[in-house]
Amino acid sequence: MTATCASLPSASVDLPRNCTFEPADWQILARSWYPVALSHDLGDSPMGVTLLDAPLVVYRADGDIVIADDLCPHRGVPLSMGNGNGKTIACAYHGFRFGQDGRCVRVPAHPDSKIPPKLHLRTYPVVERFGLIWTCLRPTGETNLPPMPHWDDPAFQQITCPWIDIKGFAGRQVEGFIDVAHFAFVHTETFADPENPIVPSYSPKLTETGFEAEYRSNVSNFPHGLLGVEEFADFEWLRHFRVFLPFTATLEIHFPNDGRLVIMNAASPVSARVTRMFAPICRNFDTTGSVEDVYEFNRRVFEEDRQIVEAQKPENLPLDPNLEAHVMADRSSIAYRRGLRGMGLSHFFTA
Repeated sequence: MTATCASLPSASVDLPRNCTFEPADWQILARSWYPVALSHDLGDSPMGVTLLDAPLVVYRADGDIVIADDLCPHRGVPLSMGNGNGKTIACAYHGFRFGQDGRCVRVPAHPDSKIPPKLHLRTYPVVERFGLIWTCLRPTGETNLPPMPHWDDPAFQQITCPWIDIKGFAGRQVEGFIDVAHFAFVHTETFADPENPIVPSYSPKLTETGFEAEYRSNVSNFPHGLLGVEEFADFEWLRHFRVFLPFTATLEIHFPNDGRLVIMNAASPVSARVTRMFAPICRNFDTTGSVEDVYEFNRRVFEEDRQIVEAQKPENLPLDPNLEAHVMADRSSIAYRRGLRGMGLSHFFTA
């Protein structure tokens, strides 16, 4: 893990332009950590990303990763339009160069003049973990990244899948990930059995960061068409969900023969209506198998979910329990919504 701290000047409490969240909700959500990019996607060139409606630039500077507002303080051009060399990035308009800690290190028009502090970028803290680059827009002093079981276990293979963009709210996407009643209707092309929709009883347990739920059933997690799995037709599968509020969850699936598969669902809110979903995975079986096959199967599963999330109305996640109907299978959903209310969140969307 590597970390760099925010530098001068300190972040203000101003909301992003065209913010899609209720102001009070934005301030609460901005205190949490989210992934914004894959570590291996970041080369020498600056990368533009958006988190909670805030445009950010991500770049490498002499071994460090810098995240800053994607705006040159000179004339307001996005720095992601510029170029980089692994040490600095240059604005596309006047060539101002920025390096470690977001400091302006060169003004080509006046190379011998002292650089005023006003030209330094507003930066945000950075942590690399699970093959992802994480940041927080309104840090509180603690680096509260969600945990992922077995990621550091040498017996496990670690895989960071390509991200998926979803035209829907992060809360809706996370709720779908922890839902146990949709398998037989949404995932019938990948792993589930349309004739096996029954949801056995389960009970979420509250934790300091959210809740956990263990769900046992005979719904297989083997991909359809996989050879040699017939002998496990009566196997009882254990799915262990761990929810880290507001928008991250992990699912640890207990396979036959002590196999384990852990999937992290890290929903990064680009806006209140767009989510970039990151999915690190680790497993202790088939550890020399094709990573591309893992990418493809993961993509197919999440594409099935994406179609549902993008069709849901209302687009936001109703936190008032009286606004949608609930059944016994929705215990995780109810616990999740209760947890978001406990954070002080309300409507999410602006009018």
